[in-house]
Amino acid sequence: MQRLIPALALMLLASGALAAPKPCEELKQEIEVKIQANNVPSYTLEIVPNDEVQDQSMVVGSCDGGTKKIVYQRNG
Repeated sequence: MQRLIPALALMLLASGALAAPKPCEELKQEIEVKIQANNVPSYTLEIVPNDEVQDQSMVVGSCDGGTKKIVYQRNG
């Protein structure tokens, strides 16, 4: 039991670090790398506040602590 409590405390601290909010520009760059790896010729990624999202199906990421979304649109 005495070993269990420190282990649980470490797991809680580690999960908090993993769930840290990601800056929008960093996340957008990561998404762009994945899209380009799939050879998508023409697309748009836009960072928008949550209340400006018009189509939830176009959201590919959430950033800045959940206050903004990254919206993907394939062109052409």
